[in-house]
Amino acid sequence: MAATENTLILETTQGPVTIEMRPDLAPGHVARIKELVREGFYDGIVFHRVIDGFMAQTGCPQGTGMGGSGKKLKAEFNKEPHVRGTASMARAANPDSGDSQFFICFDDASFLNGQYTVWGKVTEGMENVDKIKRGEPVKDPDKIVKARMAVDAT
Repeated sequence: MAATENTLILETTQGPVTIEMRPDLAPGHVARIKELVREGFYDGIVFHRVIDGFMAQTGCPQGTGMGGSGKKLKAEFNKEPHVRGTASMARAANPDSGDSQFFICFDDASFLNGQYTVWGKVTEGMENVDKIKRGEPVKDPDKIVKARMAVDAT
């Protein structure tokens, strides 16, 4: 296992998902996600938009895809490809509109490359991501029960 200070553990209703965060790719996004995790922001938040063969999106406190933490992030686009297990920041039309919402790719999504900030990759529990209920919006959605940094989970 890689450095625990950059290991994010999502306890979901489908089981645990471990994401290795990449501050080398997106230092601002990783720092902000860590802040939100430590504040308990993601605890209880649903996967509100889940498209089969594409991705599972979460991070909206309203569960609609319209909300966030209130702090916009400057885009940190990088060359990391959007492939199965990639964790990337959701955003509106403005490149600098990422906030708290992120998605995990089910499959290759290379059409997103260079347009969204990749900040991590699932290293364990991708089978649990695969079980997340689909929909736009999702009926009776799965959720993040608890998000924590591995270094804090002692």
